[in-house]
Amino acid sequence: MTRYKVGYIVGSLATASINRVLSKALVRMAPPELEFVEIPIRDLPLYSYDYDAGYPPEGRALKDAIASVDAVLFVTPEYNRSIPGALKNAIDWASRPWGDNSFTHKPTAIIGASPGKIGTAIAQQHLHGVLNYCNSPQMTAPEAYIRFEPGLITDAGEVTDDGTARFLGRFLDAFQGFLARELTGPGRGRPPR
Repeated sequence: MTRYKVGYIVGSLATASINRVLSKALVRMAPPELEFVEIPIRDLPLYSYDYDAGYPPEGRALKDAIASVDAVLFVTPEYNRSIPGALKNAIDWASRPWGDNSFTHKPTAIIGASPGKIGTAIAQQHLHGVLNYCNSPQMTAPEAYIRFEPGLITDAGEVTDDGTARFLGRFLDAFQGFLARELTGPGRGRPPR
């Protein structure tokens, strides 16, 4: 059995974020082939190319964390019909300086929760565009927009709705299959870490 180390990034900085709760559920439900570790983004200053000549410790820690995993899972809300500024800032840090893009050939997937009816569909569409530019192979199906209602997932990450639990299980299985194809398929291999 091949195991993959997956870094997950929660797009919201809020302590009580429903996407943080969703990430707990994903970690709890993960198949044995997937080992999840959080990649924190809270302490990053706002990116400026002025930092490119000498990355601060927070930026270097982010790049090192991404380099240490096989893939990245984004668990993100939608803010004003797009991705949160903190998430975009983290991607900007990780993709710079020019020629040192941490997402090049790094497999990624996106999932998100929202109380709204369309979930995080537009944010995910925007994030796909950003990751395309960053040359990241992406799992594009199944799409995963979780409509979050109070009690759907406990604070400990237990999913209380059977249909949602089955869907998240299928999403995780699809992600594991995607990683197997991207990282160990013919002519492929794990990117150097």
